[in-house]
Amino acid sequence: MSAGPGGRVLAVIPARYASRRLPGKPLADIAGRPMILHVLERVRRARSVDEVIVATDDARIAEAVEAAGCRAVMTPSELRSGTDRIAAAVKERTDAALVVNVQGDEPLLPPAMIDQAVRPLLDDPAIVASTLVKRVTTMEELQNPSLPKVVLDNSGFCLYFSRSVVPHLRDVPVEAWLSRGLFYRHIGLYVFRREFLLAFAGMVQTPLEQAENLEQLRILEHGYRIKAVVTELESTAVDTPEDLERVRGMLLMHGPS
Repeated sequence: MSAGPGGRVLAVIPARYASRRLPGKPLADIAGRPMILHVLERVRRARSVDEVIVATDDARIAEAVEAAGCRAVMTPSELRSGTDRIAAAVKERTDAALVVNVQGDEPLLPPAMIDQAVRPLLDDPAIVASTLVKRVTTMEELQNPSLPKVVLDNSGFCLYFSRSVVPHLRDVPVEAWLSRGLFYRHIGLYVFRREFLLAFAGMVQTPLEQAENLEQLRILEHGYRIKAVVTELESTAVDTPEDLERVRGMLLMHGPS
C-alpha cells in the first residue's frame, strides 16, 4: 500500500550499537538471529509499508542487515536521538511521503500496529504525525515512569505526555477512573510526513521536552499536533538483560508469529 500519488511509505528502524543498559543490543541473539532481524521481519509484514531500511552508526549492524538481504544506511554516530538518525537517513529520499519510526528493540512487534498508525495520515492530509497509545489497566503501569502517559483531546489528538500520572485526580479514587479507561500510556511508534519529520529534527529543543526527557513534547510545544491511535495490540520492548531473557523465552515457547 503506498501513500498515494505523493510517494511511498518508508519504514526506518534506528539502531545504535551503544546502549547504557544493554551494549550491542541490536545484535543480541534471539532464537539464533540478531534482534534487529526479528524487528525487520515484523516491519516487512506490515501491509502499509512499501520499504524498510535500518539507520545505524555501526558497521557490524549494517553488515548483519545487509547479509540478510535488507538495506542499511550509515548515519553519524553523534546524532542525539533515533528521530535525528531517521531524519538523516531520509533526507535525500524524496520518493517517500510517509516515514514510519519503528524502534529497533521491538522483536515481537505486531505488524498490524504499524498499519494502525499509518492509517490516519493516509486518510487525512492535514495530519502531520501520528503515534500509538493504549489504555492503562493496572496501577503498576500507571505509576511506572518508564511508561510515559498521554492525555488526549476529544478529537483523539495528544494534549500532553508525561512520566507522571496524568491527569491528576483531585479527591477522586484513581482506581475508579482506571477501570473507566481514563488513562493512556504511550507506545513509541510514530508516523511522520517526511517534510514534517525533517522540520521536527531541526526544531530547537523545548523546556517541557527537556524536563520530561520526552522528545515528542517538542512537537506540541512548537504548536503542532500528533494524532493518537488507540490500539489493543501489545509488544514487548527490550531495554534490559531481563527483557532480553523474557523475549527469548516467549519465542522459545510460542515460536515466531
